[in-house]
Amino acid sequence: MILVTNDDGIVAPGIKALVEVAREFGEVLVVAPDSPQSGQGHAITLTKPLKIRKVDAFVGITSYECSGTPVDCVKLAKNVLLKNQTIDLCVSGINHGSNAAINIIYSGTMSAAMEASVENIPSIGFSLLDFSFEADFEAAKVYVRKIIQACLDNKMGACKLLNVNIPAVPLSEIRGVKVCRQGDGTWVEEFQEGTDPRGEKYYWLTGKFVSYESPENEENDIWALKNNFVSVVPSGHDLTHYAGLPSFKHLESI
Repeated sequence: MILVTNDDGIVAPGIKALVEVAREFGEVLVVAPDSPQSGQGHAITLTKPLKIRKVDAFVGITSYECSGTPVDCVKLAKNVLLKNQTIDLCVSGINHGSNAAINIIYSGTMSAAMEASVENIPSIGFSLLDFSFEADFEAAKVYVRKIIQACLDNKMGACKLLNVNIPAVPLSEIRGVKVCRQGDGTWVEEFQEGTDPRGEKYYWLTGKFVSYESPENEENDIWALKNNFVSVVPSGHDLTHYAGLPSFKHLESI
């Protein structure tokens, strides 16, 4: 069984493209949000009941829309819809926009895949560097197919989570796959201030991404994508800063 989910919502073109590829590898179940959930990260719903509704979203594919977050979708799939069944692979996406570098922290697409990996399910999050609803996913589908096939053939071993980003260029311009680390960068944020019809102020989050990587450093996903490679970052959910452990051993004596 292959579980397909996303954060852009069940009607997004990206998940349609992902389902088209995933169904080539076996039985598919789709559980996705009933509305866009971008930027939800690993949020879960605790203050209201969750609802799932069977929908006819993909021909020949059992599909459900969920009132909650991407992580809620995975939890409901595993514990309710597929209870006592084996999920061989969870694929999330194809996200409209990059989830490279620090974006993995905020991404609902990657958090859904991460939640599955927490449950020891091999999981892959796919993203295309095009935010447009009219994005062309044909080149992305080629690499989604190759990566799913390779992961099923060779297994994923100890690492159960891959963060895959695909440059938004024609297939002929993609130079291949680069297995690399997460790039170092952050968002420089601004808030646009406005006034609503009642005279109350509101703030709208904007900003731009800034890379801290050297342009010559080829071992990160920022470089890979800028140079038209598909970036594949083996990822996890252990947030321990191992290099920092010795610096804080002194706390054991206070």
